[in-house]
Amino acid sequence: MADSPERGPGWTAGKRLDGKVAVVIGAGQGAGEGFGNGRAAAMRYAREGARVLAVDRNGESAAETAALIRAEGFECLSQAADVTRDADLVAVMATAKQTWGTLDVLHNNVGVSLAGGDAELTEITEEAFDNIYRINLRGTAFACKHALLIMREQRSGAIVNISSAAATGRYPYAAYKATKAAVVALTEQLALQNAPYGIRVNCVLPGLISTPMAVDTRARTWNQPREQVLAERVAKVPLGKLGTAWDVANAALFLACDDAAFVTGVSLLVDGGRMLNRS
Repeated sequence: MADSPERGPGWTAGKRLDGKVAVVIGAGQGAGEGFGNGRAAAMRYAREGARVLAVDRNGESAAETAALIRAEGFECLSQAADVTRDADLVAVMATAKQTWGTLDVLHNNVGVSLAGGDAELTEITEEAFDNIYRINLRGTAFACKHALLIMREQRSGAIVNISSAAATGRYPYAAYKATKAAVVALTEQLALQNAPYGIRVNCVLPGLISTPMAVDTRARTWNQPREQVLAERVAKVPLGKLGTAWDVANAALFLACDDAAFVTGVSLLVDGGRMLNRS
């Protein structure tokens, strides 16, 4: 089936999030082919009945995601926010609460590596490391903080953090690996501390996924043909193909909905088996 917004692999007629409110941070995407993980997750949640607030540092890209969702007949607003600014995160949660009266799902899809100047530890600059930390870890943590203040009061909610298979496997760049591993630890801590409030916190660890960030950014950075980047990545996956943003979105949907009502604190690999050989 074609990877299209109309009837892509993420399409179902289910309503597993019917009546829920979902905030998707990182719902826009950069330049390149196909869908990014955040955009696909926002669309997937909406298709399952959620009212979605699509949030991104790039307000125009968030608005594009919202327009795609509304074109399918679902409810979605967009909002620009920079996760390195705490006031922006406060405003995002307030928008969801004030607009729809609740906040049921928080989806944190923020992350930067090569585009943020990531490198081996002996080569990375202080500025690049600090910036990647502020986005990947602190941005996720403080989004969770402000969502939890609402979820604890209502004694329910689900948080899905997007980490990375790089957190557990081989990855050459220091800041991305370290911060994404920290997201796993944060997820486990929040799951334990917030279980008494009826709040579940889980994370997804995408492997080699064909997204604009993962493929097109590398092609530009390394000055290589996109096809070459794709082929080199496919060769590393036991299933013999790259995942898509819909694969990540489907995993996130499971963790966000009541199908996973007894699941909290898990790190779900979506990697085509690659981490089985840690290569």
